[in-house]
Amino acid sequence: MTAAEQLDMEVMTPLMEAGPDDNSEEEAEPNTELANDKQGITFLQTLLHLLKGNIGTGLLGLPLALKNAGIVLGPVCLVVMGLVCVHCMHLLVNCSHQLSDRVKRSPLGYSETVAVAMETSSSNILRRGAHCGRLLVSFFLVLTQLGFCSVYFVFLAENIKQVVEGNRGNGEEAGLDVRLYMVLLVPLLVMMSFIRDLRNMAVLSALANTAMAISLLFIFTYITSDVGDPGRLPFVSSWRKFPFFFGTAIFAFEGIGVVLPLENQMKEASRFPVVLNVGMSVVIVLYVSLATLGYLHFGDDIKGSITLNLPHDSWTNQLVKVLYSLGVCVSFVVQFFVPADILIPPLLAHMTDSWKRPIELLLRALLVCLTCVMAVLVPRLDLVISLVGAVSSSALALVFPPLVELMLLSSAAPLLHPSLSLSVLAKDLTIVLLGILGFLSGTYVTLEEIISPADQSHRHGNASWTTPTPPSAPPTATPRL
Repeated sequence: MTAAEQLDMEVMTPLMEAGPDDNSEEEAEPNTELANDKQGITFLQTLLHLLKGNIGTGLLGLPLALKNAGIVLGPVCLVVMGLVCVHCMHLLVNCSHQLSDRVKRSPLGYSETVAVAMETSSSNILRRGAHCGRLLVSFFLVLTQLGFCSVYFVFLAENIKQVVEGNRGNGEEAGLDVRLYMVLLVPLLVMMSFIRDLRNMAVLSALANTAMAISLLFIFTYITSDVGDPGRLPFVSSWRKFPFFFGTAIFAFEGIGVVLPLENQMKEASRFPVVLNVGMSVVIVLYVSLATLGYLHFGDDIKGSITLNLPHDSWTNQLVKVLYSLGVCVSFVVQFFVPADILIPPLLAHMTDSWKRPIELLLRALLVCLTCVMAVLVPRLDLVISLVGAVSSSALALVFPPLVELMLLSSAAPLLHPSLSLSVLAKDLTIVLLGILGFLSGTYVTLEEIISPADQSHRHGNASWTTPTPPSAPPTATPRL
């Protein structure tokens, strides 16, 4: 493997801390030697890695998110949410730097940043709860990553079903149930989960990223060929649907765990804020454009992933589903690395060396089966994305970063930190309340839809399983001769 490929996989590896309890979302925490290596990644490499860390399956679900917000309100809220998430990324990076300097430690990861902020707090309660804070962040990271893997199961099953069955219609006669496709995927993903060193996947990862980029190009080409009239769509949707928008949108902005390892590995770390602003501006523009054009093109028929709306009469549309599915398979291995590395080592600590390897493989297989069970229980892509986004992504992206800033600034003398003003306090508390409100409302409406779906066809048979669709018109009676 070339040095460039090794460096690429260092950034693609999930964010892990040095200790067993310190873990983060998507990419490996670089070691001290790499962090201090002057031959770090360049401005352009950092920008590309930032884009890769934020563009995934959540992007394809954004057109449906706009349906749940409205063709006017949706893009506006998506831009606002993107700006807030970027601000929280800056908060996390800045706080990590200040805490690292304060305690004289090597660059900190996500959970370590939260723990150190609590350890250095002026509150005795926070200091005593620092270990619990680290565990809480690790819990949300594991929950998020397992949620990502469940989303991948549903996404793969839905798209493979369409490719295999082609133009066959919906209903009970429309081939295998999508849940059977999920079960059939288990052996493949179990074998892929046995990969322990992600550096071995450098070439495959590069090919997967290329395949996903080509797929997005085909998607944009198709949806821009016929942009519908915005007047036929609601400008603002029902308030009960808005929490679905929040869950899907916050799920899409899933790259907050990428920023710390990228900044630590960048050759010119002082320019990282510029990279973050440029990269996330591209992400926001991409999100808003695909969401808006996709919703305008397909209207109320939009599904949980825009790939599921592409017709089967073109080989390019089928190629989109195949290429993006290949990319998602590789993403599954990358995302799976975090929960496996957090949960499995403590279970192997007291076993003999002869049993560690087989038991580890067994536990990895069981974790994959667990994500499959989660997907089978909720085989609707839109609901899985919304639930994962509301429950865990909201905490990681919106709640923890402003709380860390408040703990950091309040732990110093007010004269030394006049920046802890009323405006900063109001700003951080507003973001925290937004995250908590999104968590509560998004979780509630999603669970309600899972338990009692508005479209009762999702309870039985093999309907679309992607998003409720309006009932079809009753058939016209045929006159008797």
